[in-house]
Amino acid sequence: MSDPSTPDRPEDWVRIERHGEDGEVAELVLARTGAMNAISTEMARRISAATDELAASDVRCVVVTSAHEKAFCVGADLKERNSFTDADLMEQRPVTQRAYGGGLDLPMPTIAAVDGFALGGGLEIALSCDVLVGGEGALLGLPEVSVGVIPGGGGTQLLTRRIGWSRAARAIFTAAKYPAPEAAEIGIVDELVPAGSAREKALEMAATIGRNSPVGLRNAKRAMRLGSDVDLRTGLQVEDACWRATAFSGDRAEGVAAFAEKRAPKWPGK
Repeated sequence: MSDPSTPDRPEDWVRIERHGEDGEVAELVLARTGAMNAISTEMARRISAATDELAASDVRCVVVTSAHEKAFCVGADLKERNSFTDADLMEQRPVTQRAYGGGLDLPMPTIAAVDGFALGGGLEIALSCDVLVGGEGALLGLPEVSVGVIPGGGGTQLLTRRIGWSRAARAIFTAAKYPAPEAAEIGIVDELVPAGSAREKALEMAATIGRNSPVGLRNAKRAMRLGSDVDLRTGLQVEDACWRATAFSGDRAEGVAAFAEKRAPKWPGK
């Protein structure tokens, strides 16, 4: 990890690193270390640019990590916000919405590796991922109502869908900050690991995911996302459409051939 004392430049605040034999795993690193990855207007723009790049890539899995040892992301940059007029805040809103939405809309599986603070917008970035791996020392919460706002990066919707209405209501209305073991008990954290090892575990999981069919991974995620909030009959229709998009792909043909020939598949990714 980077040294938090190192001076950081906006162009270094968000970076993408590729892992795996074919670069099938991408690590999106939040690296505004001097501000614990607080999301300023410029930080939001950098996140959007990175997610746009990833969405257009052939990556099979994305892991979101932090270069700061004590924080995943502390949320909105309140120092910047303190100088805003109402007009400034309105102008910033679509910029931050795009940043949060960029991660949520990534077509490939995503994993958040959370160690340290994941508060407000920081937790919302993690909730936008498909799987959340948390180190035992992490602290997670949506404390926005304590500073006169509400979660605006998807938190009211994502947390409710993840842990249910009453638990989400308690978390948001009390502005609670949950130690990772408690967050795991109520379903915010999917996998609890020793402090400081969330990135390692998330990359390990991503490597396993990255060995699978790119077409299959994207269509499985699409079916799950589009079908999660509809009735069962409609959900099964969504699944069928995604199945058809996969079953007649080059990946399906390669997967069957590789199984029959007892070799590792070489996915065409289409």
